[in-house]
Amino acid sequence: MDAKSSYREASVRGASPMRLVLCLYEQAIEDLRRAVAALSTGDIATRTRLLNHALMVIGQLQGTLDMEQGGAVARNLERFYVLLRAGLVEAQGKQSRNILEQQISQLTTVYEAWQEVERRTEASTLPSAEAAQSGPMPSSLESSLTEWNA
Repeated sequence: MDAKSSYREASVRGASPMRLVLCLYEQAIEDLRRAVAALSTGDIATRTRLLNHALMVIGQLQGTLDMEQGGAVARNLERFYVLLRAGLVEAQGKQSRNILEQQISQLTTVYEAWQEVERRTEASTLPSAEAAQSGPMPSSLESSLTEWNA
């Protein structure tokens, strides 16, 4: 196990559910970036392995959705993951760098929205003066998903 893997494993132990979601997004984005690099060098085996891993990570994210409690956000995330997985399969079949880069961009947008939600959630546990400074909970996650459901 390399140092990066050891660090990631240590950071996951005891992490909040929100932090675990962020770790999965980070992993999927990293897998796809490395798959783009493998595509550029013609390394089919590495590209395939990384795309398969990204699909597995996205499947994990999808599998943890709570459709009853999650409401519209969970439904939108479900559609997002279905479209994302379909795009990755298409990118693999067409060996398309452009499609992979689009998927990375979409994942990054939703990842950044999750980061904002985490930041606001942590801020809400601060003393009231500091929490008031951070403002209301953002709808950035909901709005980030809206564009994929149009």
